[in-house]
Amino acid sequence: MGEYSKALPLLEKALKIWEISLPANRPDLATSYNNIGQLYQNMGEYSKALPILEKSLKISEISLPANHPDLAT
Repeated sequence: MGEYSKALPLLEKALKIWEISLPANRPDLATSYNNIGQLYQNMGEYSKALPILEKSLKISEISLPANHPDLAT
């Protein structure tokens, strides 16, 4: 636990693969952005986390039905 510096490049690599292989507004992309945002949040890097988490939310709002559990507040 806590090996954020090792996890970040792996999450970023996964995101790049998704971006190349999927359409722009797929829920899988939102999940990848969310994972990276959560990692930054866990590291205390809130200014980096916020725009990434906002991008995840935007993709989720476009790609998921309004009543989907991932959109719950």
